[in-house]
Amino acid sequence: MHASSDSSATAINLDIHSSERSQLDAVFEQIMNMYSVSDNEHALADAVEAFLMKQQHLEVHRLGDTVVALTHRNREARVVLAGHLDTVPVINNFPPRWLEPGDPLIRPEIAAAHPSSAVMWGRGSVDMKASDAVMLYLAATLTNTRYDLTFVFYDHEEVAAEHNGLRKVAQAHPDWIQADFAIIGEPTSCAIEGGCNGTMRFDVVTHGVAAHSARAWMGRNAIHEAADILNRLNAFEPRVFIVDGLEYQEGLNATMISGGSGTNVIPEECRVHVNYRFAPDKSIEEAKSLMFGEHSGIRLDSEEVKAPGGIFAGYGIVMHDESPSARPGMDAPLSTSLAQLVLEQTKQEPRAKMGWTDVARFSQLGTPAVNFGAGDPLLAHKHDEQVPVDDVITMADILTQWLS
Repeated sequence: MHASSDSSATAINLDIHSSERSQLDAVFEQIMNMYSVSDNEHALADAVEAFLMKQQHLEVHRLGDTVVALTHRNREARVVLAGHLDTVPVINNFPPRWLEPGDPLIRPEIAAAHPSSAVMWGRGSVDMKASDAVMLYLAATLTNTRYDLTFVFYDHEEVAAEHNGLRKVAQAHPDWIQADFAIIGEPTSCAIEGGCNGTMRFDVVTHGVAAHSARAWMGRNAIHEAADILNRLNAFEPRVFIVDGLEYQEGLNATMISGGSGTNVIPEECRVHVNYRFAPDKSIEEAKSLMFGEHSGIRLDSEEVKAPGGIFAGYGIVMHDESPSARPGMDAPLSTSLAQLVLEQTKQEPRAKMGWTDVARFSQLGTPAVNFGAGDPLLAHKHDEQVPVDDVITMADILTQWLS
């Protein structure tokens, strides 16, 4: 039986004389017990740094709440293993708890696929502390590897890209993360997910004229004028794009809408917040051209700009966030060898990553990268987020075999 979780835990400890299973369970439980919603990663980053500093074979650096640890064995290639420390906000799912087989909180599909496995339930278990636990375990136990290794544990992945700790390291200390290949531990159910869709978020703005609602003819209703924006979104037909043999599904959706200043006032402004997820056949500029027309001048730091063309031609646009897509990179030798081992061990072929991940950041640096991690990506951010220990062990065993 597993010990109950202790939400007061502030350190990461490992008993090197215990079994692999016991060590993985212990590390996983300890980091799960550390609250690390975005903007609150500091205590976990402190614990990770202290843990890595105890490993004499590692050189450790820190920037803000991002911790980087490197080996220096003069191997012919270097591999990065990266995972973010932050989680999305808690929804009655912290502190975490262990669920033993038969517990009614275990999701039916997990119980069916892993009938004898204990399950870690709670915020961040899937996204992505299960993978973080594996990487911390490997950082401590893999002391003679085929490649030199760089472990990166970074903050602020779940919020706007400007705050991302990996982005800050790439700008300030690119030498810390130079490598021949990178693995991002985003949840993939221990399959290889190549590349990622790009993403951008922006407001589409309508302007009206304020008036008293009793004399509506004296004004112009900005919320009513937003109907055309919604029609354009409804008319958009998402397509599947095949990139390097993997299928990527695009999406264009309104995710929020706001407008109005009072219950008896004709609104003078309305904003429809839109999220565009674009396939890795497009650069950010190509995606912007589709949305706003070529040479629109719409940038993250710009005020409202009227779109000269594209789907939202004629409307004011305020850009809030943008991150590039990444091609799969499955033809790189290290990608190929890892994918072959994953296929042998799990019977899972490589597939496309639909959500945005930091593989895109490594792609920009010219480093081939894939997503590979424990946990079902469909359970990320859910209130009953949970991971079977079987997945954690599978990820650890595959990486240990591939790296040793």
